[in-house]
Formats: sequence, C-alpha cells, structure tokens
Amino acid sequence: MTYRATYDASMADPEGFWMQAADAIDWTKPPSKALFDRGEHLYEWFADGLTNGCYNAVDRHVENGRGGQPAIIHDSPITGTKSSITYAELQTRVASLAGALVAQGVAKGDRVIIYMPMVPEALEAMLACARIGAVHSVVFGGFAANELAVRIDDCQPKAILAASCGLEPGRVIHYKPLLDGAIDIATHKPDVCLILQREQERATLIDGRDLDWHAAQDGVAPADCVPVEGNHPAYILYTSGTTGAPKGVVRATGGHLVALHWTMKNIYNVDPGDVFWAASDVGWVVGHSYICYGPLIHGNTTIVFEGKPVGTPDAGTFWRVIEEHNVRSFFTAPTAIRAVKREDSKGEYKAKYDLSGLRALYLAGERADPDTIEWAQDLLGVPVYDHWWQTETGYTIAGNPAGLEALPVKVGSPTVAMPGYNVQILDEAGHPQKPGELGAIAIKLPLPPGTLPTLWNATDRFRKSYLTTFPGYYETGDAGMMDADGYLYIMARTDDVINVAGHRLSTGAMEEVLAGHPDVAECAVVGVSDPLKGQSPLGLLCLTNGVNRPHGEITGECVKLVREKIGPVAAFKNALVVDRLPKTRSGKILRATVVKIADNQEFKMPATIDDPAILDEIRMALQTIGYAKV
Repeated sequence: MTYRATYDASMADPEGFWMQAADAIDWTKPPSKALFDRGEHLYEWFADGLTNGCYNAVDRHVENGRGGQPAIIHDSPITGTKSSITYAELQTRVASLAGALVAQGVAKGDRVIIYMPMVPEALEAMLACARIGAVHSVVFGGFAANELAVRIDDCQPKAILAASCGLEPGRVIHYKPLLDGAIDIATHKPDVCLILQREQERATLIDGRDLDWHAAQDGVAPADCVPVEGNHPAYILYTSGTTGAPKGVVRATGGHLVALHWTMKNIYNVDPGDVFWAASDVGWVVGHSYICYGPLIHGNTTIVFEGKPVGTPDAGTFWRVIEEHNVRSFFTAPTAIRAVKREDSKGEYKAKYDLSGLRALYLAGERADPDTIEWAQDLLGVPVYDHWWQTETGYTIAGNPAGLEALPVKVGSPTVAMPGYNVQILDEAGHPQKPGELGAIAIKLPLPPGTLPTLWNATDRFRKSYLTTFPGYYETGDAGMMDADGYLYIMARTDDVINVAGHRLSTGAMEEVLAGHPDVAECAVVGVSDPLKGQSPLGLLCLTNGVNRPHGEITGECVKLVREKIGPVAAFKNALVVDRLPKTRSGKILRATVVKIADNQEFKMPATIDDPAILDEIRMALQTIGYAKV
C-alpha cells in the first residue's frame, strides 16, 4: 500500500488498522478490541489483552530460531572495547537478572529506577523489569542527586539498578555518591540497590541495602515472563516540566509493542536481522524506543554506543561504527551531525570508511536546519530524513515512511503525519489554519497506540498540560505550519514564537537563515525584552573551526542575511559570536534560560544541562552588548 492509502485507512478505521498491526505481536490473550474510551478524553489501547514486553523483545526470537543472531553490539570508544550478545545469551542474562529482582521481593506493578551508563546491562535491566511486570523508570546516568531524589519520591521504587560509574572523554562520573546522596535526600527509601561494578571505578556498597549486580544473581532461579494487561505501564519516563516538577510520562505495554514494531519497517526501513543504530542514551525516549525496545521487538541487532560524535577519538567515530557493524539505518540528533560538521566541515574523515551498507540517516530531537541536512546528504550520498516526535508520543508523529513509500524530501520539513496522527494547525481560538499559516500544532484525539495515556499519578496535570488549550486535541507545545501537500514544518516551540511589535515571528525561521552562512556552524535565536517592541531577536553564533575573520564582519553579514530573507519586519539587529551554546545532554538548546540571563531574571539551573559553566560564558558575552546587566 502507498503512504496515502495507509494513512487514510488509519483515519477511516483506526481500530481495524491497529488491530491488524497488533497481529505482529505475540499475545498470551489477544485484546477483544483496540480502543477503550475511558471518558473525559482519556483513552487506552488493547487494554484487555495479555502480553509481555520482554517475551516479544527476546524470548520469541530465540523460540523462532534467531537465538544465534546478535541482539546487542556494545561499542565503547571511551574504554576501547567492543562486544556482542546474541538473543539466546540475552535471554539467559535477562532471566537471571529478573530472578535476582524477584528474590529481592520485586513483583508485577512495583517500580524500579535504572541509573546506568551506556552498557548492555542498562538494556538488560529494562528487559528484566518488563519480564516480571515491574515498571521501570530510567534516569539519565549522572543526573544530579536532588533531581534523582525527586524521581525516587514520585515513583517510589522498590529497587534501584545502578552502575558504579559512567565515563565521559577524559573523566569518570561517580554514580554511586550521587545515588547515595539522592537516597539520603528522598523521603522514600528503596529496599535494595543492585550495583554493577565497572572496572574503571569500584564503588563502596552499603551493607543491608546494596548488593553486587552479579553476586545478587548467584544461585537464584531465572524468572519466567509474567503476562501483563495491554494497559499495564511498561515504564515511566520523566520529562522536565516547565514548573520545575518533572512529569512522569507513562507508556502502556500493549500499544508500545505494537506501535514500535510497526515503525521499524515502515519508517526506518529495516528487516529483521539488519543492524539498526540510534546514537542516543538510554535515559532519553530515543533510548527506550530505538536502542532497547523497537529494534529488539522487530528482531534487529541494536548498537549500544558509549562515546561522542567528536573527540572519541575524532569526528570519524560515527562512520567507523557504521562501517564496522554494517549499520543499515542510523538515527541521531541534528546537534551531533553539527558537531561533526564543525570539526570536519570538508568530510575528510568520512573518506576513510566504507559506508555502502548505510541506507539512510534519520534526525530527530530538535529542528534539523536545512544547512545540516544538505551537508549530510552531500557527504553520505543517502537520504537524510528529519522526523518529529516527543517523549510523550514515544515514536514519530511526522516523518518519511521510507519502508512503506519513500516520499520526496522537502528540506526543512519532517515530511508528513504518520498513520494514527490527525495533525492540525490551529489558531489561538482553536480554528484550523490555512496551508502556509503559522499556528499551534495539535493532534485530534484519540492519539494512536504507544503514546502516553496519562502522567504517573497525575491525571489532572496530564489534562492541564496537554488537553485543555484545545478541547478534543492533544497540544504538542510546538508551533508550525502545513503546506498544501500536507508536509509539516516545525518552526519553534510555542514559547519560541516571539512577538516583535505585534508581529508573531518564528525564531526557527531566523535560525535557518543564520545557519546558511558559510562561517556559522551552529546558532540559536532568542527573543529578548525590548522596551519599544516588546521583544527583539538576538542571534548567538558558533563559528566553524578554522574561521578567523573579525567577528563584527560575520555578525554584520548575518544581520543583512536575515533582513534579506525574512525582511525588515524581523527587526533582527543583534548577533553575537560565542564559543558554545548551552544545551541539554540530548542536544536541545536551552533558549529559555538564555532569555532569562539576558533579561536579568531569576532562573532554575536546568537539570539536564550538559555543562553549567556555559551559562557564565553566555552571561559575559551578553554583557558585551548591553544585556545581562549586573
């Protein structure tokens, strides 16, 4: 079927469409129907079916003769090690770890926090929880103690699975003191912590609470898969809330398995047995969906990569991994490709590797600027597909369904809505906008399977956060437009649409123009306070390595470019060269924090910030042009 026919079928008969997709999953008891309307705009999918996430990701492949196929390849340029685990080995390891959890009293419905670096054991921990029906909550390894404590108090885990340390280029991150500190701060105390001792640092274990990862498994009976209901939470993943309290996104088991399986072929165009690589971290939604569950449910080989796009050891590390492991589809964040481009703008490292097995590059996590996409297309000679989704949805809202029908790429657009997503552009009153008009992006309810049914213990907050602005719709928090062909353009977070003298302008459109300047490697545009116009745009520019022209010349050219491409209405007069941009560890630029610094407002240090020192650098740079006044 073509994309259009498939999408139309998902709109005309969503229940029939998703019941058919559910046939690809092994059920202990198939669901009686697909959609359950719980009233007041709350929905559940496959609620009365019985299934198990670990069985679908591991055991069934062993039973179907794929036991000898690699399930996980671990590649760590930081430690200089590589290893491979087959599906049969993974089944043994996961059943043993699940048995250790059962021996410690963990049962179906109990929560388990996972605080791990990029090692195979992080995936084994997730799968061991799924095996016994425990609800895991992965917290990004190395997260600050107070942030971990907030999550401990919110989901109240019976157990915590952690490692002694994580590794960054040139430094060891001490996880255990952070974990101990978090448990001290938290009101809720876990019964037990299982600690994976890494050779780079052995942690001190606390008697009566901490157990060695391997010792806890000695002499323990391996656990069998426990069937759970389709609406049973597979996991909770905390996303930073604007109010400071994190929001626990819930993922229900049945829809999660069905939707992720559907995406592996239809979007990422891989067949069982192919190697799929998402260069992300287990702490983010991409790690859940496309390092752990998606590839394994589909019978692919997944790569767990402990390294960085540059500096481990160089800007060729992505290309080495793709060649060595014969990666077919590669998924990373635009910020990672920009880092490679900044270090190696001519693509000299790529020439050292044979990437003939690679079919496509997929980008998500933030807007992919056309300049980065075009650079990657030229370098790699394969399609580069931007696609757009959220922690809340768990997989693609809008993308290019390459395995179903590869649609023409329009650079700057993540392409079209995926089956099940009725995406609309609405004005402030909730009326649909015409093609080409900027508005709020909303999705008509019900959302498809695999998306969040609610927030953990916070249904009222779920409604308030997502369902109240446009009744009958899920509010994405992103602004954009749709063209006459149904291609979606994500222009900014709703908060990043700035109001300059009454004109609503997208900072994303300005960033697109600035990124097109040959000397600019990366940029961000924010709206700072302006006594006359309300807000005025300010551009922060990071230059490509090796550029040594006067900064004033470059910023002058950038101001001129924006005036030419967007017009005087943008009132773009200020650009500033900085060494680096403040980002979260997943690569999102902390624009709202920059605005607060520029406007001299109080702000809370974002929990997910990659390097807090950058904020002081930005403050000092802003002071040179009259902002962030002391």
